[in-house]
Amino acid sequence: MLSVIRTCILFESSARDGFKDERHTIVTERDKAIDLAMTTIERQFGKGSIMKMNDSAGRMHIEAIPTGSIALDLALGIGGIPRGRITEIYGPESSGKTTLAQHIIAEAQKMGGVAAYIDAEHAFDPLYAERCGVVLDDLLISQPDTGEQALEITETLVRSGAIDVIVVDSVAALVPRAEIEGDMGDSHVGLQA
Repeated sequence: MLSVIRTCILFESSARDGFKDERHTIVTERDKAIDLAMTTIERQFGKGSIMKMNDSAGRMHIEAIPTGSIALDLALGIGGIPRGRITEIYGPESSGKTTLAQHIIAEAQKMGGVAAYIDAEHAFDPLYAERCGVVLDDLLISQPDTGEQALEITETLVRSGAIDVIVVDSVAALVPRAEIEGDMGDSHVGLQA
């Protein structure tokens, strides 16, 4: 422990004496390269597209839609899922992904928002959704036949700017048209990519 303190003191005094440490130069060059990359990214994609967390955490307010779980909202750090962003809920079968998505829809509706549910699995249970707090009369629902149709519907809803939450349940069920219309023996490698 004593040698570590002594090393720090020696490093500080050598830096004060005008001694250029190689590590200090590398860090400075690295910082310049990072700043240049960040500036380039912001020019290309807009302000706020990349930032250092310690710089932005206090300044940036991210609107969130609560999940219906106080513990999860706290763990996410912003009080829910971020509004206007893509959020993927990932987990094994029957782990609560659909339930969580329906609670998020219910919370968005409580805040006066409009929600859409793209049911690619064709497994939507209106009674269960109601028990999760979803107001069915205010829910837009689609049960597309193909993955392409599901994504086109989703894109149209996003571009409208009027929808607060769009749930696609589930990504694994987004089967490409070619796979549905093709023969059993046809090769469909990479179509879902």
